[in-house]
Amino acid sequence: MSPYTRSRLIIWSTPVGMSSMPQGKFSMLSRVHKNRLASASRSFYSFYHSTSTSNKSSQSITMARYPTLPSQQSRPVHASPASHLNHASPADANYDTANPAYIRKYLRTYGLTPPRAEGYETQKTRCLAQLGLKNTPIDKFLYLSTLRKNNVHLFYRLVTDHLREMTPLIYTPVVGEACQRWSEIYQQPEGMYLSWEDRGNLASVISNWPESNVEITCITDGSRILGLGDLGINGMGIPIGKLALYTACAGIRPEATLPLTLDLGTNNKALREDPLYMGSRREKISPEEEREFLDELMGALTERWPGIVIQFEDFKNPFPALERYRDHYTCFNDDIQGTGAVILGGVINAVKRSGLPCKDHRAVFFGAGSAGVGVARQIVEFFMREGMTEDEARNCFYLVDTKGLVTADRGDKLADHKVYFARRDNNAEQYKTLEEVVDYVKPSILMGLSTMGGVFTPEILRKMADWNTAPLIFPLSNPSSKSECDFETAIKNTDGRCLFASGSPFPNCTFTNAAGETRTYYPGQGNNMYVFPGIGLGSILSKAVRVTDSMIYASGDALSSALNGEELERGLIYPDITRIREVSVVVTRKVMRAAQEDKVDREIALRSMSDLELDNWIKSRMYDPHTEVRALEREVGHLLSSLGTVSPPMTVNGSPTEEKNAKL
Repeated sequence: MSPYTRSRLIIWSTPVGMSSMPQGKFSMLSRVHKNRLASASRSFYSFYHSTSTSNKSSQSITMARYPTLPSQQSRPVHASPASHLNHASPADANYDTANPAYIRKYLRTYGLTPPRAEGYETQKTRCLAQLGLKNTPIDKFLYLSTLRKNNVHLFYRLVTDHLREMTPLIYTPVVGEACQRWSEIYQQPEGMYLSWEDRGNLASVISNWPESNVEITCITDGSRILGLGDLGINGMGIPIGKLALYTACAGIRPEATLPLTLDLGTNNKALREDPLYMGSRREKISPEEEREFLDELMGALTERWPGIVIQFEDFKNPFPALERYRDHYTCFNDDIQGTGAVILGGVINAVKRSGLPCKDHRAVFFGAGSAGVGVARQIVEFFMREGMTEDEARNCFYLVDTKGLVTADRGDKLADHKVYFARRDNNAEQYKTLEEVVDYVKPSILMGLSTMGGVFTPEILRKMADWNTAPLIFPLSNPSSKSECDFETAIKNTDGRCLFASGSPFPNCTFTNAAGETRTYYPGQGNNMYVFPGIGLGSILSKAVRVTDSMIYASGDALSSALNGEELERGLIYPDITRIREVSVVVTRKVMRAAQEDKVDREIALRSMSDLELDNWIKSRMYDPHTEVRALEREVGHLLSSLGTVSPPMTVNGSPTEEKNAKL
């Protein structure tokens, strides 16, 4: 392998706290790379000029055309040309047809794609037409997965520009079907699988991941995927989809993400007997064995990538891992904490709109698992911040599981996470169904985290409307088939007065109420994507050593304040999903401020920034797929400038790039 193919680019950056540094300075390079850089530069110089078709007029182009691009350079930038050529990882192949010829030569991809360099509008037209030819959601999912593999920046351009249409295809609800059929539809390597048989050698296996800098990983053991149960390694669709949203919504670079699935066996007998199933055919290991495995895993991950943010996802029992590692690693669980934070954001707004003070609310939660308890705990914190004591706040909540109302004297052994909310004021009465509990409590808030579709019946909804001027109806289960009710049912049976948020998307609804008023109602969607990308990015940028409870609460509080005037006028309790990157900046900033207040941040130079300065700094660190071609052009320009040679023109198909077509 030549020195060229082994070397990385000079990284141009503005270090933290040194925004006043003159532009055009080299960032620090390790000594080991300096000699390689010189050899690589000579190799590229020879290669470029041996194949270049530029004319003498290009010599008038100066390096003034290639200023430092702080929005891309202060965090990990483009992978080396070798990794692009060798398909080293799912995120680093750069066969973008928007790249001009000299960039393709630099990446050693010249001749591997059709010769004409295209603008984004042309690329988008083709991709949307191809997507339109796919007849089923799963076919669209597979098309977008292939696009992400083959042209990652184009994939993210499409997703960020068409977030409302693309999100259901790359995550919920379609990812649910994809996970159920993962071993059937598997096409290409994405992410990393670690098996029980790998124990004792996890660090060695992890070393096979080709990216030298990983900032965040999403881990699942597949034991409780969405509302679909134990899917084993078929759950890989969740970490892949989740990390795609980290990139699309918060600008974490795609090559800095690691989808990770643990193959620790499955208790799903049908999967073990399925000849196509690609995981190990053993029953799930014991909790003690899983703890031993996770201990080794956490050490191996942080040994290779110190400071990595670790997000746990879709574990059947997520509490032990969170409690064991939260004080020692930068980690959080989105099912417990992310769900709690995003629903907190919606509840803060809905409670304000209901006109009822916190102390007068009564909440029935149908579903007392990790998500339900996580949501309830976050709302307890909100009520306490509104002036209630902890006991007063906790007594507003009634949790219902498969055996009925969770009480201290029910006669069964309660799971540890349910004990906090167990009722002691039921006078020995036991309420065994949701209907019985609703009649007993007469709640103002009805939360669904049960994965039991349609359980919020029209009768229950009508009672909620009878008892409340503006009842809060939150059917949060995913996918949509598991939702406790749909939006139209909730609107019609509460005379259009409910404050609604669901876990899955539902269409708008036009309804004429009892007063004869016809209007269009807009559903809220309490999608975790409003908060977990900002929690991740805030933890990364602040270099937090832990993810504290205050950081999680701050994400939900930030979300509640992110509505603009138009959204408030439409009666929304969540921001429009198309503004997700704006929202993520606000969430990220408040997460970082909470980290600073808790003194778990290591990027202490950021503490002195004003909120406006910090917002701008965050934006400058966010990956923007529309700027990737320009960033590569600047990197090549800097490299040629270091050789004292001329810079190549920025061209599309032999002529200067047209701004209106590039949007790059």
